[in-house]
Amino acid sequence: MKEIYLAGGCFWGVDAYFSNLDGVKSTEVGYANGKTETTSYEDLYKTDFAETVKLTFDEGIISLEQILEHFFYIIDPFSLNKQGNDMGRQYRTGIYSENLEDLTFARKFLASKQGLRDRKIQVEVEKLRTYVRAEAYHQDYLKKNPTGYCHIDLTDVLEI
Repeated sequence: MKEIYLAGGCFWGVDAYFSNLDGVKSTEVGYANGKTETTSYEDLYKTDFAETVKLTFDEGIISLEQILEHFFYIIDPFSLNKQGNDMGRQYRTGIYSENLEDLTFARKFLASKQGLRDRKIQVEVEKLRTYVRAEAYHQDYLKKNPTGYCHIDLTDVLEI
């Protein structure tokens, strides 16, 4: 099993999307790479954490490249600190990992995408410094609240 942490705006939709993919064994919403050791949903604007989904996946079923293709598909990679109607640094896009090889792969992946675009891709790729599990009510939010807000179209979870 491998882990990768993806920040793609509001974590409810990112969580719901990836939890439906074959090979993704678990998802958890949390906060990554802030300026403090801990945070809460209410303190994100002060602590500079990004809403993030921790993905655990089976590389024998879904590759890191496929995970990143899906991620690139569901975000607006050119938007800085904004996804959908959500604005602020907590909604920035990012790829985080403790595995340096995975970060190198992610940088090359984004560089290949950038080569095909005129606008600058705004996805940060950084070593995971801090991760805080989000409050219980955020876990599986859209499963518990199917009519809840989501900036991602979940009607077509595509295999890319």
